[in-house]
Amino acid sequence: MGVNWDDLVLVGRIARPHGLKGQVVVNPETDFAEERFATGAILWTRSDRGDEQLAVAFSRMQGSRPVLGFHGIERIEDAERLAGQELRVPEGSLQPLGDGVYYQHQLIGCVVETAAGQRVGDVARVEGGAAGSVLAIDGPKGEILIPLAVDITTQIDVAAKRIVVNPPAGLLELNEKK
Repeated sequence: MGVNWDDLVLVGRIARPHGLKGQVVVNPETDFAEERFATGAILWTRSDRGDEQLAVAFSRMQGSRPVLGFHGIERIEDAERLAGQELRVPEGSLQPLGDGVYYQHQLIGCVVETAAGQRVGDVARVEGGAAGSVLAIDGPKGEILIPLAVDITTQIDVAAKRIVVNPPAGLLELNEKK
């Protein structure tokens, strides 16, 4: 294959076939769907057949989701086997982001601690919405949700996989099991 699957970054999931000519609808996991899934893009997927490199032969946006055709996938029967599979790319192919902006995969797995050195837990996932992003932390007493806000998340060091937080009173105890 030439690349390690675990070093690849998730950029989308194939939702379902689209039409009869082997095209698929993708649920993107990227803010740059049009660029990431453009004609000519190379994506990786994994199935019971092993790891597979897919080259995008056709691409168009349908609302917020890409509809893709891949070289060698030309019938609905070929596309059906791809449903549910992750689409990944090498991290080096990601667009650089500005200061203070991070990809979700960079935050997942980071150790979260307070400025005083108290371990809060590890980032399990990042949830986003109109109100902003929230870190979902696996803590010793359950899940803790911490807003990804500059006054609360005071330091983020993705290279060291470490996030320092300054939580308001009571935030860390919200999900505490009694």
